[in-house]
Amino acid sequence: MTNLNARNLRKNMTPQEKIMWNILKNKNFYGFKFLRQYPIKNYIVDFICHAKKIIIEIDGGHHNESINILYDDERTKFLESKGFKVIRFWNNDIDENLEGVYLKLKEYFNIKD
Repeated sequence: MTNLNARNLRKNMTPQEKIMWNILKNKNFYGFKFLRQYPIKNYIVDFICHAKKIIIEIDGGHHNESINILYDDERTKFLESKGFKVIRFWNNDIDENLEGVYLKLKEYFNIKD
């Protein structure tokens, strides 16, 4: 069922996820391979780079609600227990400060130009 949900999420990405995917797909981001809407156990992560064990999440306003904050915390703890680093960006970060998001990604990937 999770794989079906992941496939559906890939077909119906948010505008911000599409923008991020354009940055990450086809090894565009410094040669790193990313997968999108990738299932890990009962969770589906937005973007994952296995080589660096980094997960990128793009969060909308509903992630600011109490119940979702608790869920996201539990989810992040689980993913970190599997050795992943979880990076979160808000939709408005993508919309209003894409350059800042890009610079933050470079920092997490330890990229020096």
